Amino acid sequence: MALARFGRHAKRPHGVCVKMTTVAILGLCFIFVWYMCSSPSTSVTVQRESFDDLAEPVASGTRVSKSKGNELEKHGSSGHKKKVESGLKKKDEKKVKESLPLPAHEHKSGKKNEKHASNRKKEKDELKLPSGVSKENQEHQEQEESLGEEAEKENEDEGEVVVDGEEEGLDGEGEGEENGETEGDGDLDESVDQETQEVENENEGLKNEGKKRKIKGPVFDPKAHYSWKLCSTRSKHNYMPCFDIESGFTRLQSYRHRERSCPKAPPMCLVPLSHDGYDSPVRWPESKLKILYKNLAHPKLAAYMKNHNWLIKSGENLMFPQNQSEFKGGVVHYLESIEEMVPDIEWGKNIRVVLDVGCADSSFVASLLDKDVLTLSLGLKDDLVDLAQVSLERGFATVVSPFARRRLPFPSGVFDAIHCGGCTMPWHSNGGKLVLEINRILRPGGYFILSTKHNSIEEEEAMTTLTSSICWNILAHKTDDVSEVGVKIYQKPESNDIYELRRKKNPPLCKEHENPDAAWYVPLKTCLHTIPSAIEQRGTEWPEEWPKRLETYPDWLNDKQKVIDDTKHWKDIVDKSYLSGMGIDWSTIRNVMDMKAIYGGFAAALLQQKIWVMNVVPVHAPDTLPFIFERGLVGIYHDWCESFGTYRRSYDLLHADHFFSRLKNRCKQPVSIVVEMDRILRPGGWVIVRDKVEILHPLEGILRSLHWEIRMTYSQNKEGIICAQKTTWRP
Repeated sequence: MALARFGRHAKRPHGVCVKMTTVAILGLCFIFVWYMCSSPSTSVTVQRESFDDLAEPVASGTRVSKSKGNELEKHGSSGHKKKVESGLKKKDEKKVKESLPLPAHEHKSGKKNEKHASNRKKEKDELKLPSGVSKENQEHQEQEESLGEEAEKENEDEGEVVVDGEEEGLDGEGEGEENGETEGDGDLDESVDQETQEVENENEGLKNEGKKRKIKGPVFDPKAHYSWKLCSTRSKHNYMPCFDIESGFTRLQSYRHRERSCPKAPPMCLVPLSHDGYDSPVRWPESKLKILYKNLAHPKLAAYMKNHNWLIKSGENLMFPQNQSEFKGGVVHYLESIEEMVPDIEWGKNIRVVLDVGCADSSFVASLLDKDVLTLSLGLKDDLVDLAQVSLERGFATVVSPFARRRLPFPSGVFDAIHCGGCTMPWHSNGGKLVLEINRILRPGGYFILSTKHNSIEEEEAMTTLTSSICWNILAHKTDDVSEVGVKIYQKPESNDIYELRRKKNPPLCKEHENPDAAWYVPLKTCLHTIPSAIEQRGTEWPEEWPKRLETYPDWLNDKQKVIDDTKHWKDIVDKSYLSGMGIDWSTIRNVMDMKAIYGGFAAALLQQKIWVMNVVPVHAPDTLPFIFERGLVGIYHDWCESFGTYRRSYDLLHADHFFSRLKNRCKQPVSIVVEMDRILRPGGWVIVRDKVEILHPLEGILRSLHWEIRMTYSQNKEGIICAQKTTWRP
């Protein structure tokens, strides 16, 4: 009716006015509708500008990020969320490509090689798992050559113990995606589904990659409050987070992973004490002969002792008779027979750093220690008796690691000799990858000592064929009448000439771009790395005899003055402060870890204290680990965003010099590193932390929440130190 009446009015003489009014009203309606439809677009623009600022705290990876994510959802509409994320991803990629230098650590971490170099490719390929890391290794070899000066500059800054925002940015670059695990070897038979999920989580982190490098907030939240609980794990007080399987299935054939596989979220619980409690360990050197059985209490150790006489339970102690060994006739006779077979082997002189694979009988390590040989025992993670834990309790250098499909976390050409006693390793299987890995970490001209019992003819022939194909020279082969052990001593070639004389080039030589020092999450290879030949290359000359090699600096070292200054710096600190000003009873200290070693100056300064130091070089730091081995010390690569490869209560003292400053842009939960320190430190053990005051203040609160006793704090010019002692408290 209204429309009809309106039409009749329009036919009247003054209908023109009505028509004009109608057009005006329709125009205003159109403008109003256009304004209402265009406002969401404007809001998207506002969200993009403010989203970048709001999302920065999310990239820190702390628990607070969850609430931040909710806050973002309130500001954004669901209809435009995907577009905003897409725009941000492109924006972040542009920032990374144009303004960020490449990290100096890429040459040694295959896990990061595999991920950081292929981040954009993964986004385009919709999360396809890579089939290998050879291309990534090539990229990182090229980056290593071009970034030598940058890495050296960062090294210098670390040596001067100066940590500023720019340096931290360098260390944090490309680190946001390291916590996931991606396997690069096509023949690995681990769960592909699990790895795919981890890669998906990694790619989710790429969206905030650029923002992670800008974070300048605190490492620890100074306002946070912590409440702790015990770990409810299947392995209980023997819990090793990156090795033990913690699934809902109770009937599993093994309770350990075949390869290192860390939980997606770092553990935030405390490992309980043994059922019978914990007492202070037997002091060194008495611990070479006996340890407290209750401090181990491994469920399968009692059954093992029934068939082995080199360890005996006597009362509350576990005894190690000097005249008993896995080697009949004693380990002293065994070592003397090796020297007779190869006179060039002089224990404690030209042979200083040795790797003992398998950690079966620690009497071998103890006897070599008397000869001034530093032996690092490799406890294989499939050793269900956990004899590596016995070795650590006795005070011997030991690390736990799988050795099946990935490289060991050591640089190339660093061990003077490698030993495998009573060995049952399948050396010749899987294309001889295990032998090729031994060849990688063995020094040119170094010795591989293999002792076996009753090998089959087929196995011996296969091993002979394999060692011949890589040009190892059999220096001696003898079956000892007393020990009834067949001993073979091989020597690695000292030059590449012999490789060219092989009839069959199998295994082939590795490509030039493949970095022999890449070791973190890198699959085992089936190729031979060439031997260094130029004088400026590491490995062309054998180190000086011990102890002269400790303070002899090779020609391949770029800046010897830095090492000299670093050595003097730590000697002054240890002599004037650590040994007398901390209240530490050093007679109770045997197993020590430097959580961020540079040149090994801290370990060298403590050498007269009859202790051993595990020098940990973080995978994101400049690669100084080869020089640490060159000095006659031992160490390992590690990513502190994951748990360390050792048992609970392994160390008496942990040293962290400007360690947490370097983790600001890396780990999702830096507090979990303090939890890991609590796991690997013995009750009564000590921690010395040197860092910025802004880090030490909240760290002190965390340690107090763990009921640690703060023995000393000191600060000056925004730098400080905390000395704390762990107690037996458990929640």
